Amino acid sequence: MFQITKLRCEYKENPIGIDWSVTPRISWQLLSDERDCVQAAYRIQVAGGSSFENVLWDSGKLNSEQSIHVELNQLKLEARNRYYYRVQAWDAKGNGTDWSTAAFFETGLADASQWQAEWITAPQQLMPQEDDRLPQLRTFFEVNGRIASARIYVTALGLYELELNGERVGDHYFTPGWTSYWNRLQYQTYDVTGLLKDGENALGVLLGSGWYKGYLGFRQQKNIYGSNRALLLELHIRYEDGSEQHILSNDSWQAAESAILMSDIYMGEHYDARLELDWTNRSQDGWQQAVTINHSKDIIIAQENVPVTKIERLKPIELLATPKGELVLDMGQNMVGWLSFTVQGEAGRTVELVHAEVLDSEGNFYRDNMRTAEQRVRYTLKGGEKETYEPHFTFQGFRYVLLAGFGDNVQADDFTGVVLHSEMERTGDFECSDPLVNQLHHNILWGQKGNFLDVPTDCPQRDERLGWTGDAQMFVRTASYLMNTAPFFTKWLRDLKADQTPEGGIPFFIPDLQRSYTEDSLEKNHSSAAWGDAATICPWTIYEMYGDTRLLADQYDSMKKWVSYMHEQGSHPYLWNTGFHFGDWLGLDSKPDSYIGATDRDLIATAFYAYSTELTRKAAEVLGYSEDAEYYRDLHGRVVNAFESEFVTPSGRLAVSTQTAQVLALKFGLVQGPAKERAVLKLKELLAEAGDHLTTGFVGTPYLNPVLTENGHNELAYKLLFQQDYPSWLYQVTKGATTIWEHWDGIKEDGSFWSTDMNSFNHYAYGAIGEWLYRYVAGIGTDEALPGFKRVHIKPQPGAGLDFVRANVETMYGGVASSWTRKNGGVMEVQVTVPANTTGFVVLPGAKLQDLQENGVPAEQAVGIHQVSAAEDGAGVQVELGSGSYSFTYPF
Repeated sequence: MFQITKLRCEYKENPIGIDWSVTPRISWQLLSDERDCVQAAYRIQVAGGSSFENVLWDSGKLNSEQSIHVELNQLKLEARNRYYYRVQAWDAKGNGTDWSTAAFFETGLADASQWQAEWITAPQQLMPQEDDRLPQLRTFFEVNGRIASARIYVTALGLYELELNGERVGDHYFTPGWTSYWNRLQYQTYDVTGLLKDGENALGVLLGSGWYKGYLGFRQQKNIYGSNRALLLELHIRYEDGSEQHILSNDSWQAAESAILMSDIYMGEHYDARLELDWTNRSQDGWQQAVTINHSKDIIIAQENVPVTKIERLKPIELLATPKGELVLDMGQNMVGWLSFTVQGEAGRTVELVHAEVLDSEGNFYRDNMRTAEQRVRYTLKGGEKETYEPHFTFQGFRYVLLAGFGDNVQADDFTGVVLHSEMERTGDFECSDPLVNQLHHNILWGQKGNFLDVPTDCPQRDERLGWTGDAQMFVRTASYLMNTAPFFTKWLRDLKADQTPEGGIPFFIPDLQRSYTEDSLEKNHSSAAWGDAATICPWTIYEMYGDTRLLADQYDSMKKWVSYMHEQGSHPYLWNTGFHFGDWLGLDSKPDSYIGATDRDLIATAFYAYSTELTRKAAEVLGYSEDAEYYRDLHGRVVNAFESEFVTPSGRLAVSTQTAQVLALKFGLVQGPAKERAVLKLKELLAEAGDHLTTGFVGTPYLNPVLTENGHNELAYKLLFQQDYPSWLYQVTKGATTIWEHWDGIKEDGSFWSTDMNSFNHYAYGAIGEWLYRYVAGIGTDEALPGFKRVHIKPQPGAGLDFVRANVETMYGGVASSWTRKNGGVMEVQVTVPANTTGFVVLPGAKLQDLQENGVPAEQAVGIHQVSAAEDGAGVQVELGSGSYSFTYPF
């Protein structure tokens, strides 16, 4: 068996509305039942139809191993066209596949000049700007003839939902998404061919405030990006006779008040079903002429990110009465999305749902940590039959829901939790012999589900929900093990680049909430070390995980500007010792009443200055900028030397005696020789002083366990993992957490809470331990020289406390798997899978050459194995092998 599967264009399956001006890239996977399968050649055909009778371009047979991000650079694209493609491949033995199943991509509108529609909104007398009630828009049009295809191209200032002839258009939510609205605004494309009918058709749109003009940030601000909700829409109908009809948003449309009295991301939604209008009814009163407004079309871009969709549904596990007598639903999982519910009663009756994450120590409903975010949904019944409702333009972060007004007959089965997040493909899975660690992995995954809703938010429940750069860079690699994050981060990083200050500074969160910077705000709103370094860490990580050179090239200037910004900040050109920094945020070694850990902030800033410079050098080498690479190599050396002069004593000791200081110096290669040895010993000593517990915060924690494992103290890393008392990852698990907390002790041992001003129970930063689980415990890693898992590294690190580990990661090439099991009789079994068209480099810890077997035969004799030798560190055997599944056994 040798075949092609999983064709993708720009990471997506059959995308429509892609940017026609950028050369599309396609990827595919190979399946083979033979080991050591490497692609030797491929052929691509692109056609105007799925039958390939009209071939537009044929690559011919090209000798190449490339099967991901293959640019169709010889194909001349036109806007608003669908292109079908298929692929053949040949392996090194000359075996060929059949043609793959046809896939397609479809281009969107050409550019701003092609938009014929006008921005429209409700007239001010109908919908005053200060009014919270949401507008709806509609138009009627005739269809006459046999339709070949129909597409809606649409965006909004605010959020929108579409209906065509009473049917919802598409399965996307929170469109057009949150971008740097002053610079970039996405539009979406929908295939509505099947929703049109002969004769009169009705097209309706609901507009929401969303991030654009709703509450956003810490100061209860509204209208940050603008004060008008508005729509820009074009419906293009192609008839089989070749003619076209365009339905455009303009002042011929009508506007009316909707039944949504208020909808806000933080506050929730109020809906009065008695006020519903049948917008498909021409004769119904309440409609006025829409008005046009002036707004730029030059900023409009095609959809980049994957959409937010309904991912899964959860049923409540309990309907309980609290000691205070309140009726509360327990969803069993801290989730993000909303409740869909069914209710029946008299007209005018109002039911209310209030959302929270936890109960207090007495079992009562607790929401003080929400700050000003109400997370409240109100629904007023129209009366009569059963009514089913779910919100439109708000989402909540919650496990518990306080119910009011539902009456005595309410049942848990009347409610369904709808989980929403960006529709990223699930790629990672981890399981081990310890159920608490498995729950930890579950919590990490659900932290990502809850916070990757169009942007990587810090938390999804209180009045914040911002794309904090520090949290994103800390978690990006873990996130990319768990899900395919490439399109998600592509869009977010382009917003980061758009919001970067002229001097190269990076706002604390992306998208930013201010358009310009004044002198008194420069040190308050952007460019903290470890936060701004998202500009370099995130694109480099995506390059490593997905082999995406294009994104690296797109972000390269942003990376350079960030390094240049740091270079200009310090009183010394190779130290960063000025400005505001969050430091080791929430470090446990902080002073009383301080959120900032004890690690010297100048040390942290200079350490990240060195790290970002090194990543920019690597990017320059990948992109072929040799002069830049040499410049950054020299700059990196100077920063490292300055770090040593400033923070390492003549005797080789780090002057800052904290866990995080040792971790950063070791992780970023800032100490060598005796100084490195002293840092390792000091880290071990500091951990012992803390009872083998961490004291690190946001900056140090992501690197702590990897540094221990990389420096010969894997057993100590495992010890930290298995701690169950405060502070530890499993402490949260023993307290019933189903996501990752913001604070190690969000709920204290006595059941009381951390401060109400900042105590999220869904905050993924500390979930960065997931990288260690995948990359070190299971051992699945990348290769910088052959990124995207073209060369798979598997080096499991068994430790005390686990009897088995199994992990799988779906890469661009296919599934990578690693598992290890301690068998009876002191035998270790390690099973690995390397996908076709890749090679593997496997290190088996504790193995000896003479004892190593693969499926019962000496390893060096097994098919697919290229080389077997002693590991470089002398602590095992390294095996170079081709694709396939292998099972190794050896005494351990």
